[in-house]
Amino acid sequence: MNYKEIAKETIGNLYKAHNSIRKSGIDEKLIALVELRVSQINGCAYCCSYHAKELSNFGFEQDIINRLPGWKHTHVFNPLQKLALEWAEAVIYSKDDWQSIKAKLTEHFTEREIVELTASITLMNTLNKLRITLAEED
Repeated sequence: MNYKEIAKETIGNLYKAHNSIRKSGIDEKLIALVELRVSQINGCAYCCSYHAKELSNFGFEQDIINRLPGWKHTHVFNPLQKLALEWAEAVIYSKDDWQSIKAKLTEHFTEREIVELTASITLMNTLNKLRITLAEED
C-alpha cells in the first residue's frame, strides 16, 4: 500500500516533524544512532538499512554499527550515547524506571534536547510501525 500517497498530508507532516528534529540543534549523529536502535527494536528492515547507511556516512565504523544491538555490553559507545540509548529503550519498552533515566538525562541535556530526543524516539517508533504494517515488502 502506498500509505505516503494515500495520506499525503498526514504522513508529510510526520516527515516535517522528523526534519524539524534533525534541525533542532541536538547532535544529528546521536539522533541517527537512537533512530537506528528504535528501528532495530521494532524490526523495520528498511529503516535499519537506512539509518545504518546514514551512520556510516556520518563516519561511524561498520564495527561500531554492528555492535549497536549489544550496546550495553561494549565500550565503543560513549556515556552520552549510552544514556540516549537507555532512554530510547525506556520509552519504547515503557520501562518502569523511566523517571530515574530521565533524571540522568537532565544532567547532560537541556529540556529542549530531552523533548527533541524523546520526540525523535516516539516518531521513529511511529514511522517504523507505518512502514512495517502498510508498506510493500522491501
